[in-house]
Amino acid sequence: MRSYDFVCVGGGSAGFNAARTAVSLGLKSAIIDGAKELGGLCILRGCMPSKTLLYMSDVLHLAQRAKTFGLKVPFARADLAAMQARKKKIIREFADYRLQALQTGRFDLIRDHARFLDPHTLELSSGEKIHAKAILIGTGSQVAVPPITGLAAVAAWTSDEVLDLDLIPPSVTVLGGGIVACELAQFLQRIGSRVTLIQRSPQLLSDHSREAAAVVQQALSDEGMIIFTGTQLTKITQHPRRFTTEFLHAGKKQTVQSARLFNALGRVPNTAPLNLAAAGVKTRPSGQIVTNRWQQTSTPHIYAAGDCAGPAEIVHVAIQQGELAARHAAKLKKLSPVNYALLLTVVFTDPPLATIGELESALDARGAPYLIARYPFNDHGKSILMDANYGYVKVIAEPTRGRILGAEIVGKDAGELIHAFSGPLAMKATVFDLLRAPWYHPTLAEIITYPLEELAEKITP
Repeated sequence: MRSYDFVCVGGGSAGFNAARTAVSLGLKSAIIDGAKELGGLCILRGCMPSKTLLYMSDVLHLAQRAKTFGLKVPFARADLAAMQARKKKIIREFADYRLQALQTGRFDLIRDHARFLDPHTLELSSGEKIHAKAILIGTGSQVAVPPITGLAAVAAWTSDEVLDLDLIPPSVTVLGGGIVACELAQFLQRIGSRVTLIQRSPQLLSDHSREAAAVVQQALSDEGMIIFTGTQLTKITQHPRRFTTEFLHAGKKQTVQSARLFNALGRVPNTAPLNLAAAGVKTRPSGQIVTNRWQQTSTPHIYAAGDCAGPAEIVHVAIQQGELAARHAAKLKKLSPVNYALLLTVVFTDPPLATIGELESALDARGAPYLIARYPFNDHGKSILMDANYGYVKVIAEPTRGRILGAEIVGKDAGELIHAFSGPLAMKATVFDLLRAPWYHPTLAEIITYPLEELAEKITP
């Protein structure tokens, strides 16, 4: 039986960075990952392939709107074969780099699946047993298949199939209105599909504010997407050449038919094969593993990080969690837990939506006082000349000293602009600190100064 100080089950962002950190701290470490292809969800089937395709569809959309900018582009259409070739080349480079990093020999890479026999023992699919003083679970997530009549029996696409498309479907029904659903629904609409999106919640992007979600929904609708929110899915049927989706909307039965069906109803932790009960590891009703602020599970020497633990399915959070777990397992002193008050999120729709820090709902929940100011993109010089008129910048600050608490941007380049708040939030900067900085004119970033100036006038020390 092989023995280790620290074993990571899963070689994605959480596991890879945890193992790398553990080795640097002198722990004999290993990664166990039996996936056909190494690299993790982000590189292979998530962030990088989706954003590669989304950017290409953004370029296509701009070309199709050339007349707006006084340009003559007779015809622009998607060449999926060429798009896929570019995506595969880029992703292959990322995956090869990660594979090289996994195979450096600094830690053992065990290409197998694992399950717990007891809190310190993992059994591999090959039958071999691995003993570990500490274990990190970083097995990620998988597509959810909710108990909707007929859904499990039909050949619905997941994000995997959408990201590998080699044809443009004439019509697609998208089930769900979260980040993956909205991003890839817009991609499908822009390459030439007729898209109908059906969301169960009263709004798209239900984890975000109703105000920001409404901007994204308006943009999607303006591009021709048919959107139903506040629905109840009742039945899915597959026919030889089409899918039928039945649902209730505003108390009435609705039926939509399409050539393809895309299940984007969320993801669930990929922990079922691990036999967590044998290790005494507890989970929430959602399936996420319960952890404390040091990423410890209910069995203290077993840690969890990334999508399987939550609270956010975000790569930089998974990395922070994995590194923290390794440092805690190495018994380092003076550690700090992941600071979720600095949580940064980006939705890569067009317009994109980005948030950082604490927003109104969180502040209201803990009874914290705050001030808000916002400024629209359709009244800002640089965004107007770019014909980027959707959305706004919103800044939230503490009302007496003016410390920045959070920000929400929905509009052109929001995912880039939101980083103007990253350093200031981490440094507990104030509205006045940001206004002392230079902001060049005319730039998109300059729009941030307008809500800051409004807040500065409202703050009463």
